[in-house]
Amino acid sequence: MYALRHFEETRPEVLHALVRSHPFGLLVTQDAHGELAANAVPFLLEHDAAGRAVLRAHVARANPLWQAARRDIDSLVVFQGPQAYISPGWYATKAEHGKVVPTWNYVMVQARGRLQVHEDAPWLLSLVTRLTQRHEAALPQPWAVADAPADFVDGMLRAIVGIEIPVDALVGKWKVSQNRSSADREGVAAGLRAQGGDDADNMSRLVQPGA
Repeated sequence: MYALRHFEETRPEVLHALVRSHPFGLLVTQDAHGELAANAVPFLLEHDAAGRAVLRAHVARANPLWQAARRDIDSLVVFQGPQAYISPGWYATKAEHGKVVPTWNYVMVQARGRLQVHEDAPWLLSLVTRLTQRHEAALPQPWAVADAPADFVDGMLRAIVGIEIPVDALVGKWKVSQNRSSADREGVAAGLRAQGGDDADNMSRLVQPGA
């Protein structure tokens, strides 16, 4: 991923936080013929016994991904955070010299590692239980896997396959107007707040000087 030095993010805790808050990743794999495939998958970021970051998820058994993807080379998972169009009209420097152009701000994390496959029911049951707990936790009446009949759950487990990617490389890009003056950043933050919407609001907080 191309990233100028002032846009690079290398702190593991920041990268992990982005993955956990935006877990719907784009998994890019390559098959034996060199063909690329991209699948959007909700991931769970965990750590193995050695403290290494691991991405875990599941896909439909009918999805050819788990059989076709090469396991002797890295797969790529892309996690996208807040993103927003930035108008040059928001820059204070527009009134000074007019030498400004539009751009796009965004936050992104890319993970690389070799894909592994899990078909055993206990592994899958443990995974879907943890995934469910993670995403149901904030609901007033959380649903649990155990709420469904056991034979139904068994059938659902037979219809999926687990995937696991021990993370060998994790890189981040935070393009949030760090290359602009404080006055320009103030203008961008104000413009985004006025625009409204989750992405614009989140980006405005990242752009704000001192954030």
